Amino acid sequence: MSGGLGKLIKTLQIDTRLLGMIGAFVIIALVFHVATGGTFLTPRNLFTLTLQTASVAVMATGMVFVIVTRNIDLSIGSLLGIVGMIMGVIQVQILPDFVGFGSPSIWIITVIAGLLLGAAIGAFQGWLIGYLLIPSFIVTLGGLLIWRGGAWWVSKGTTISPLDPNFIMLGGATGTIGVTASWALALVGSALTVLFLINTRRKHISHGFAVKPMWAEYALGAILVGAICGVTAIMNAYMVPTRILERRFASEGLEMPEGYTEAYGFPISVLIVLAVAIGMTIIAKKTRFGRYIFAMGGNPDAAELSGINTRLLTVKVFALMGALTAIAAVIASARLGSAGSSLGELDELRVIAAAVIGGTALAGGVGTIYGAILGALIMQALVSGMGMVGVDSPLQNMIVGGVLIIAVWIDIIYRRKTGDA
Repeated sequence: MSGGLGKLIKTLQIDTRLLGMIGAFVIIALVFHVATGGTFLTPRNLFTLTLQTASVAVMATGMVFVIVTRNIDLSIGSLLGIVGMIMGVIQVQILPDFVGFGSPSIWIITVIAGLLLGAAIGAFQGWLIGYLLIPSFIVTLGGLLIWRGGAWWVSKGTTISPLDPNFIMLGGATGTIGVTASWALALVGSALTVLFLINTRRKHISHGFAVKPMWAEYALGAILVGAICGVTAIMNAYMVPTRILERRFASEGLEMPEGYTEAYGFPISVLIVLAVAIGMTIIAKKTRFGRYIFAMGGNPDAAELSGINTRLLTVKVFALMGALTAIAAVIASARLGSAGSSLGELDELRVIAAAVIGGTALAGGVGTIYGAILGALIMQALVSGMGMVGVDSPLQNMIVGGVLIIAVWIDIIYRRKTGDA
C-alpha cells in the first residue's frame, strides 16, 4: 500500500516535503481539537488563526530570500515595532491636524510612510552587510537592540491608540470582504489554477518534457480547486456575532431586521498574505532578481565571477525584507488596534522558525515561499493550541524551541537522503 501511495505521489508530481508539512499541520490541529473539546477546528478559531498568522507569514516570505543568500535577519521583530510605532504616531498625532480625523487619506499616507521607512532601514542594514562586509548576524543583532530602543523612544513607552478605523481594517476582524466577494474570489482563483495547469502542460509538451497522465492532471486540479473552495467555505462559515451587527445598525440609526445574519468571509490581511505570496513566488521563479538570489546562495564566489553584483543584491534583499516587515507592521498593529512598545517582540524567532520549518536551508541556496507560509501556519497553530489548553508561556517557548531544533535535524536528514546537502 505504501508503495502504491508513493507511486501515486510521484505520478502527481507533488512535493513530498509539502505533503509532510500539510500532514504535520493536520496532526497538530486534530490533537488540539481533541484536547480542547472540539473547539480548535471551528470556523471561529480557524478565522482567528489566519489573522494571527498573517504578519509572521508575510515576513517569512522575505526571510526565505535572506537565508537563501546565506544571511540572517535578527532585527525584524524590533523593526516591526519601530515602524508600527511611527505609523501609529503619524495617524494618531500628526495627520489629523492636516487632513482631519477620519479622512480616507490617513491610512494611505501612513502605509506609504511605513513602507518607505521599512525599506530604507532594511537597505541601510544591507549596505552595512554587503559593502562594509560586516556579518549579517552582527548587523541585525545590533538592529534588534537599536530599533527596539527606538520604538520605546518614539512613544516614551506609551501605547498609541486608537488607530484609524480604515487602517484597522487591514489587519483586524472588521476588515473582511463578505461571503459574496469571497466566493467570487474563490471562483477566480480556481479558474486561474486550472488555466495555470493547462498552460504548464502545454509548455512541457512544446519543449519535449515528460508530462503527467491526463487523469493525474484532473486529479491534481480537483485537489487544488477543492482546497480553495474548502478554505473559502470555512471563512464564510464564521458568522458575525449578533451584538456586533446590532451595534452597527444602531450606529447608522437603523433597526436590525429580525433573523438577519452575516458572515465575515476572507479577512483583508489574508488577502494581503496571498498577494505577497504570489508576488514573491513570481520574483523567485520568473525574474532575474530571483535567479540571482538563488545563484548567490548556491555559490557566492561563482555568482560574483559570473557578473552578479552580490553586494548590491544583498542591499536589495534586505530592503525587500524591510518593506515586507513594514507590511507585517501594518497587519500586526491593525489587528491589535494600537501600537505598543512590545509590538513584534520575539517575531524574529517565529519568522526564522517558520522559514526553516518550511524547508529553507540555513546553508543557503534552497527555500520556497509556500513552505515558509505553511511553516508560519504550523508555528501559529502550535502556539495557539498550547494557549487554548492552558500551557504556560515559558513552556510554550521551550516547546517551540524544541520543535525548531527537530525541524532542522529532520531537514538535514532529508537533504542527505535526497542528495541536496
